[in-house]
Amino acid sequence: MSSIKQTLNRFSQPTLDISYLRGAMIVIFFFFGYAKWFPYEAEGLFPLLSHSPVLSWMLDAFGKQGASHALGIAEWTICALMILGVWFPRLAVAGACGSIATFATTTTLIFSTPGAWEASAGGFPAMGGATGFLLKDIVLFGASLVLLKAGLNRVQRRE
Repeated sequence: MSSIKQTLNRFSQPTLDISYLRGAMIVIFFFFGYAKWFPYEAEGLFPLLSHSPVLSWMLDAFGKQGASHALGIAEWTICALMILGVWFPRLAVAGACGSIATFATTTTLIFSTPGAWEASAGGFPAMGGATGFLLKDIVLFGASLVLLKAGLNRVQRRE
């Protein structure tokens, strides 16, 4: 019984949830950033970017693969900030802000991507195309807000 209690006590540590969230976000930003260096990802992004009022300029500025590379660089930068944020709270705040901007932006793709709502099922709320994939960004946006709050609290404690 005491080993169960010890395990539960470990899970109740106040920073474990933040550490888990940070770790999960680091993994997400690393792998999604990695994918941006390959043509298959640039092709998959094209329909999302081309209809986005927020991101379509990237295609004109950098081309299809260049836009994918730029997004990959942004994702790896956020990943690096989150890693360094373990030791440097201000970098944790910067990484969380980048993450918030990322997921706020990607959530807008739900509204600008053609076929987001399945017409054969009557449209909204029947998800179509990439909508299911993009809906998870609402949760990731919330996780980013939690990381921002934790980072700001760490900065405040150090000052």
